[in-house]
Amino acid sequence: MIRLRRFSGLVLVPALGILLAGARNPGEVATPRVGSPREVSVVGVFSDPRGQHGVLLESKGDKRRVLMVIGAAEATAIAVPLENITPPRPLTHDLFLTLFGRLKVSVSKVVITDLRNDTYYATLYLTADGAPMELDSRPSDAIAIAIRAKAPVFAEERVFDKAERVPGGPAGPGPGERI
Repeated sequence: MIRLRRFSGLVLVPALGILLAGARNPGEVATPRVGSPREVSVVGVFSDPRGQHGVLLESKGDKRRVLMVIGAAEATAIAVPLENITPPRPLTHDLFLTLFGRLKVSVSKVVITDLRNDTYYATLYLTADGAPMELDSRPSDAIAIAIRAKAPVFAEERVFDKAERVPGGPAGPGPGERI
């Protein structure tokens, strides 16, 4: 079982301020920036007092952040490897990684590609027998697999731009707990 721990208010308050500072008017039209995806760190998985969960990603370059709302099961799937917890039985993403290994498939990277209609999209990049393969994926599943495979996670610039404009969207972890 995963323990819930209080996350330091010293980190939560600045994270909230950083994300709110980048917020824009909801009515503005997003203008995607041209460029390649930027590598992100998975900062952590959070739950708020209402029981909603989110995964916080931070760009390794300019430290822009995106908080994606995810379900409780998805939060657990990401938190387990982040906290170096070994479950007594394999979780679904562990099973996938074992299957990939036996089939000689490796995880190259994950890219969070877009945010449309309050839904995030991702692509899981694999290599099988030297041939590249791309799979459409929910970002939470792709992140859970990437962490286990020690593969890099990237996010397209438009994801950062659109996430800042989502009405009532990610404002960063507020008062709550880190899983």
